[in-house]
Parts: sequence; C-alpha cells; structure tokens
Amino acid sequence: MSQADLADDAAPRRAPRASLGSPEADDVFGTFDPRIARRFLAYLKPHRRAYVFNIAAVLLSAAGQVAVPMAIGRTVDAAAAGDGPGLRLWLTIFLVSAAVFAGFMFVDQWISSRLAQRVIFDVRRAMFAHFQEISLSFMDKTHVGRIMARLQGDVGALQEFLESSTGAVGDFVMLVGITVMLLVMDWRLGLLTLTVLPALIIIRAIWLPYSKQSFRDAREASSTANSALAENINGVRTVQETRREAVNYELYKAKAFDNFKAQVHAAWLTQIMTPTVDILTGLAMAIVIVVGGEAVIGGRLEVGVMVAYIFYVQRFFEPVRMLSMQYTVMQRAMAAGHRIFEVLDVPITIKDKPGAAPLPDEAATVEFRNVTFGYDPARPVLHDVSFTVRPREVVALVGPTGSGKTSIIALAHRFYEVDQGQVLVGGQDVRDVTLDSLGRTIGMVLQEPFLFTGTIEDNIRYNTASATRDDVIAAAKAVSAHDFIMRLPEGYDTPLGQRGRNLSVGQRQLISFARALVADPQILILDEATANIDSFTEQAIQKALKVLFAGRTSIVIAHRLATIRDADRIIVLRQGHIIEQGPHAELMAKDGLYRRLYTSAHASFDDAQVAETGDAEFATRT
Repeated sequence: MSQADLADDAAPRRAPRASLGSPEADDVFGTFDPRIARRFLAYLKPHRRAYVFNIAAVLLSAAGQVAVPMAIGRTVDAAAAGDGPGLRLWLTIFLVSAAVFAGFMFVDQWISSRLAQRVIFDVRRAMFAHFQEISLSFMDKTHVGRIMARLQGDVGALQEFLESSTGAVGDFVMLVGITVMLLVMDWRLGLLTLTVLPALIIIRAIWLPYSKQSFRDAREASSTANSALAENINGVRTVQETRREAVNYELYKAKAFDNFKAQVHAAWLTQIMTPTVDILTGLAMAIVIVVGGEAVIGGRLEVGVMVAYIFYVQRFFEPVRMLSMQYTVMQRAMAAGHRIFEVLDVPITIKDKPGAAPLPDEAATVEFRNVTFGYDPARPVLHDVSFTVRPREVVALVGPTGSGKTSIIALAHRFYEVDQGQVLVGGQDVRDVTLDSLGRTIGMVLQEPFLFTGTIEDNIRYNTASATRDDVIAAAKAVSAHDFIMRLPEGYDTPLGQRGRNLSVGQRQLISFARALVADPQILILDEATANIDSFTEQAIQKALKVLFAGRTSIVIAHRLATIRDADRIIVLRQGHIIEQGPHAELMAKDGLYRRLYTSAHASFDDAQVAETGDAEFATRT
C-alpha cells in the first residue's frame, strides 16, 4: 500500500478532494455513451414541446425536398404529352412542395437555434452554480484555464451538436426518401446509381482516423499558442521590466507557426472531402445520363423520370456528406459532455448538514480544539492546535511563512474541513451551523483584495445589498478611503476596471476595509491586510482598525510586527505548532521566539526567518 493510501486511511473523516481527472490535452473525440446522452436529454426535457415542433418541421421540410424532383419530372412528362390539366396539377404540387421545403426549413433553423441557446443557458447556469459551491480544495488543484475551457469550449461543442442534431434527422429521412424514390421509379437504374455509395463509405473510413488526429493536433496547438499569449499578457510588466520582448516574440512566433501549420493541415483534410463527394456525384450522374439516356432513347424510360433521377442524384450525396460531418460533431459532443458532467459530478464537500442551525446573533467566540489539518493529508500544516478567541478580543497570529496562519482562518470560515479536532464559532461546531449564517458572522479582508467590475459603491456594498449610500460613505470615512474616492472623477460612482486595476494596491485595500465594515460582521479576520499599504497610509489604517475592531471578535494575521503590538493577545506559530502566546508586553518579558524576532531589527517575521536560516547555515559551515 502506498503512502498516499495510508494517509487516506489515517484520516477517515476527510472527504475525498476531487480534481478534473482528464489529461492536460483533453481528447476532443469520444464514442457514443448512452449515459452521457441520457443526462444530456434531461436538459432537453423542459423544452420537449419545442423539440417535438422542431422534429416535425424537419420531417416536413425533408418530405418537401424529396417531393420536388418527382414533381419536376411529372411536370416535364405532362408538358411533353400536352396534358394541360396534368401540367397544372403537377406544377401546383411542385410549388407547394418547394414552399413546404423552404418554409419548414426556416422554422427548423429558427426553433433549433432557440432550443440550443435555451439548453446551453441551462447547462452554463448549472455549471456556474456548481462552481459557486465547489470547495476550495478542488479549486486549489485545478487550472483556471481548464475550467474556462469547459465553460466555453466544451459547452460550445454541445451547442454545435444541438443546432445540427435535428438537421441530421432530416438528412437521414431525406436519404431514405431519395433511395426509395430511385428504386420505385426504376429499380435497375436505382441500384446502378447506388453502386458509388460503397466507394464513399470506404473513402470516409480511410479519411476519418487521419482527420481525428489532425483535429486533435490543431486543438492542442491552438491551446498551446493561446496559453503562451495569455501568460505573456498577464506578465507584461515583468516582460517589459526584464526587456524580454524580443525573446518572448520569437518563442511565441514558433508556437503560433506550429498552430498555423496544424490549422492548415486540418482545414486541408476537411476540404478534401468536398471534391471527393463531387467526383462521386459526377460519376453517379454519368451513370444516370449514359444508362438512363439509352433507356429513354429505347422507349423504356420516360423523359420526366430521367430528369427526376438527375435531380435526385444531385441531392443524394449532400445528406451523406452532412451525416458524416454530424457524426464527427457527435463525437466531439460526447467528449465535451463527458468533461462537462465530470465537472458537475465533482462532489460538494463543504455544505450544510441535515438539520444545520443558524448561528445566534450575539457576540461570537472562535475556538480551536486539538485541530490537525493539511491540504495534503500526508503533510499536515497544523498539528494539534488549540486556542480560544473570546468575545470582543483582538488576537494576532504571527509566525514565519508556512507556519499555518492562513490555514487557521480558512478553517474558521470552513473553507476546508479539519482532519482531526473541532473548530467552533459561537460555541457551535462549524460543521453543525449553516454556511450562510457563518458567512454573515465572519468578515474577511485578504492581503490581495479582489474588486469586481462595477462602481466603487457597488464593491463596498458587495455583500450587503441593503446598505444605503450613507452607510457606504460612513464606512469609507472610517477607514480613510473617503478622501481619495471623492478625488476620483465620479466619486463613489467611478467604474472600476478589471480587478480594480485603475486604483493603487493601497486604495484597493482600503475599499476592502470599507466593504468589511459596512457588512458589520461579529467576527473580523484580517489576513495580512496591511501588507500592501505604505507606512503613511498604515498610520491612518491603524486608527481605522480601532473603529473596525470595536465590539467585534477579531483575528489579525500580519508579518509586520508593528501592526500587532496593540492586540489583546498574540499567538506565535512555527511549523504548525503554537509555541507561545500572550500580550505583547508579556511576550517581550520572555526570552522566546517573539522577543528575539521583535528585537532583531527586522520589519517582518519573514525577514527574521531568512536571517535565522542564514545564521544557522553560516554556523554550520564554520
């Protein structure tokens, strides 16, 4: 048994952490899977009336198209025989058949497009809703690019299949109808004409494996080129800083050229089938003209039948070509459906248990009881951690990078499940309370604030829709954000760019402070929230924090020692263990890690950690 298996057995309470199991280069083709088809049909069920109308329109359109050549042939025979009434009758049938074909073809295209959009809307909505609930352990292990590919590319493949699937029914009906008409009008000439069909099937069987590989290579080349482009755009500041433009251009040019060659080869294989079908159509036409012409001359075949045969042969290979293309689309849709349902099947491990109760609306505590936790169960980052944050107490968590500070606040908000022990908020195990009440009780400000597209006011009241404009302004004033907001062209109505990039890092952090304040949570958590703020702004923030902390249970994580001196209690962590705790003055009176780091003339624990490591290495060498 492997170490991973042993670790899993040692932590039975941990739910399996899912990830997308597909390889990096996802396959673009798949065989027909009835399970995928049944699940996909479930999305069609609410729209079954539209689907029935769509199929009816397809069948009527196909019937009209099959009837047109026969009507033309009978019209020619009636004209050659001088049959006036027959001519008018068949001419009317021709016009009605053409109108039925054109009219119901339009109805088919209109309904199928609307139906596809509705179903795809439902699929996208289901995927988005599921991603909103998926635990962070899944997101930690999954590339955002792959998620976006499934939300866009794979859903697009399903949309393509939906828009053309009903057309495939019409193509099949038309193919059967034309075959029947060819045999009914003259079975000898019909069989002779159909002799070219096995040749098309053989050519298609030879062509398909090459086309699959070519399409797969084209997709992989496109993905590689797009990834390189996205990476270069996201890192453009570093590129310009290091003057790597020329080098990156050459690297991207090579990838883009590989993509060019792959796309051209795929296009060549796609287009080569068109002249092949045209050649076979010409061969079938030649058979009709030569054999049918002799039959007409010999009086064994009417001229109208000959004319109808020509039209039928012209139409015969079009549905064959469309059905072969639809088979390829179906393969892509099956592979896309598998990947989409793989996402939808990712279990939601963090959810309300049956009978979960909301947290009471009162001053809350945070308690850790013998908590052990690791993102990988085989490598815990917290070891038997126990502490209590009392109501309205401000507790600072300090320690070197990797000591487990961020993991503690993630567990307090139940972003992850503990491996051992309990996390309690307000005296209740976080697994026994509703996630909504937990979210309302705990407010967080992270080191890298995320601002959404919208105005500044929209972002401040992001999680408190009921907040008024006065509430927003009051919160902004409390955290010293009001002045810079009013200097902006549109004040609180100033639209923010992507992730708020039109604001400085410090300004974005102040907006996130105001967002937390206007939400008025009972518990406030600051995860290195002052790390990206300059010293001048930090002085104003320290005053604002006193307002923010007033009447709230607060947990502060900071690398800067100056930001945690005023905390009621300081918990010092190292390698997932609590090594000491107490007020600043008490810890300074001890000869412990906190005092050594604080008096080491370093601005943060990270600097002190590096210095300690360097001193140890130097001592070892000497």
